[in-house]
Amino acid sequence: MSGLIALLDDVAAIAKVAAASVDDAMGQAVKASSKAAGAVIDDAAVTPKYVQGFSASRELPIVWKIAKGSIFNKLVILLPIALLLSAFAPWAIPLLLMLGGAYLCFEGAEKVWHKLNPTDHHSEELVEQKKADASLEKKKVQGAIKTDFILSAEIMTIVLTALPADLGVVQVAISLAIAGILITVAVYGSVALIVKADDVGVAMAANGNLAATRAVGRFIVKAMPTFLTLLVIVGTAAMIWVGGNIIVHGLHELGWHAPYDFIHGWAVAAGDAVGRWVGAVEWVVTAALDGVVGLALGLLLIPLTKPLMGLFGKTAH
Repeated sequence: MSGLIALLDDVAAIAKVAAASVDDAMGQAVKASSKAAGAVIDDAAVTPKYVQGFSASRELPIVWKIAKGSIFNKLVILLPIALLLSAFAPWAIPLLLMLGGAYLCFEGAEKVWHKLNPTDHHSEELVEQKKADASLEKKKVQGAIKTDFILSAEIMTIVLTALPADLGVVQVAISLAIAGILITVAVYGSVALIVKADDVGVAMAANGNLAATRAVGRFIVKAMPTFLTLLVIVGTAAMIWVGGNIIVHGLHELGWHAPYDFIHGWAVAAGDAVGRWVGAVEWVVTAALDGVVGLALGLLLIPLTKPLMGLFGKTAH
């Protein structure tokens, strides 16, 4: 009997350690996930376009298919790769992070370029959307999952680099898995809300029992186009800023300090000149200059990367 009690005590102790490990991993995952905010905003901003042109009944199923593909990307493909790199080639992680940062710069700069230089590509997309059917839905989902793979790789790499270096492999794996799930739920939950918001607004405006409810419904319907436009703008700015920040810090870590020192010097000088809210001023100046670097790099990459984009579900404009 005493042996059974001792065994149960051991099991309870192991369970407590495991629970503490999971709690710690959860905290690390949440903290590290915040570092990937720019890529996450980009992911949420990009996805709604993949349901355009389809009936309302197909919107949520399409988002669900993309979300499942995103989970597969993060947990089945990218998590094992991240663990292998962390264990056997940690030197490659900063390079991969910079590669992802360069992609964010390219993606953001491409959006800016085509906004300033519109072509007939968008009219072609509208024609395609009007012919939305099962085969087009499959094509759109596959393209979205391929694009998500790039963004998920960047997100997982950012999360990995944000984790403490002294974590064991099990904690790293748990933290990455938790971060991947949390980010996917946040992104595609937000996307689901966004794509169905106008339907909710129409229902409220048509069926609301109170005048206030109907007014809110009409406001939602009218506000959604503006909101989607703002979402694209914020997502584009986030891509360019985060991409530029990753490149500047990556170069700094690799030994080329000039861009980092230049930006840091201007940020400090601006903060000293203002004399108030020094931290906020320094952050704004740093983000703006990182954005300039990101936009310049992205514009340089546009003619170099167009041929590769077809491999990831993107068409050359």
